[in-house]
Amino acid sequence: MIQDKIFKLKGKVQHYAWGGTEFIPHWLGLKNEEKKPFAEYWMGAHLSAPSTLIINNVEEPLNELIKNQPEKFIGDKTQNEFGELPYLFKILDVKDMLSIQVHPTKAEAEKGFEEEEKKGIAIKDSKRNYKDKNHKPEVMVALSEFWLLHGFLKEGKLHDVLQTVPEFDGFDEIFSEKDYKGLYEYVMTMPQHDVDNLLGSLVERELQNKQDNQLTKQDPGWWVAKLYEHNKPHENFDRGIFSIYFFNIMRAEPDEAVFQGAGLPHAYLEGQNVELMANSDNVLRGGLTPKHIDVQELIKHINFEGIEPNVLKGTHTKTGEKNYHCPVKDFGISKIELEENETYQSQSQSLEIIVVINGELKVTGSNSLTVKKGEAIAILAGESYNISTQDYVLAYKAFVP
Repeated sequence: MIQDKIFKLKGKVQHYAWGGTEFIPHWLGLKNEEKKPFAEYWMGAHLSAPSTLIINNVEEPLNELIKNQPEKFIGDKTQNEFGELPYLFKILDVKDMLSIQVHPTKAEAEKGFEEEEKKGIAIKDSKRNYKDKNHKPEVMVALSEFWLLHGFLKEGKLHDVLQTVPEFDGFDEIFSEKDYKGLYEYVMTMPQHDVDNLLGSLVERELQNKQDNQLTKQDPGWWVAKLYEHNKPHENFDRGIFSIYFFNIMRAEPDEAVFQGAGLPHAYLEGQNVELMANSDNVLRGGLTPKHIDVQELIKHINFEGIEPNVLKGTHTKTGEKNYHCPVKDFGISKIELEENETYQSQSQSLEIIVVINGELKVTGSNSLTVKKGEAIAILAGESYNISTQDYVLAYKAFVP
């Protein structure tokens, strides 16, 4: 019988090609002599890469523990509402841009999943849009200066772009007449040879501008040049380039957060962050990727409106804790930051995962553990605990609100 309620948690590294080679290995205290990309570090019970809890010196897969004893490991409330751990917690190091993407609502995900099941499309088929029945809202907190694409530009700003980029001649009239959806549909369904004719000269010019130091990361051209500075094609230009000009280019400073709900088109561009999302793989892509793009399905789910990006600064809730409010019931995230000899007290309502970014802390409840930079712990539901440190510590906590 397991008496303890606080356990070391070991996550899983994902070596996607877009990842950096230094940040995550350094954080984990690993050598990376082969210079492999370390893109993401996953903490959770996702079936494709479940974390393990160290119980009596044995690594036990978290998804199996939850399946066999849900009331003990995630608590009755979470089990009754979700039937699983509803979130996936990650550390990301984005060296190269990720695909432009949109996530469906829960209702649309359920519908899309059932339709693809009826058609007999295998879950692992690269053309499958819906891998599960869940929505995939997500929040990120920047660990470095972090850049991303986030929703369409407001109307006035988009008009300015369409009127000043020579290759977009005629686009302003389409936007005036057919709004965001008409413009986006136009570029996303344009024949590839027309895309190549438009983007060939634009890419050439932006590469030159970047070389001449005429661009900053606030400029769409900077990212276009970054995309192609080592491998400029002669054809098959990525139509995701249009979105770089049509979307907000957003910068988040360390400690600032950005929430992205269903229907909001977005893409991570560069930097490191802590990310928390609903436990789902439902992604509809719109470019900057060799992966499957289903334009009609994508267009069905986008919120076609201009937005002013909202940076979340977080709210201090108690000593050492700052909460970033997320408008979903699947997950919550807070930052735990303690100075020398400060303590933090809490009670877990669900399975909580705490990951240490810097420093070392001691967690004391029904048992006690010391956790340092690059390590994480799981605290089971219904545990009163406190955290103490002899030095500065920075950690992030994921939970079900």
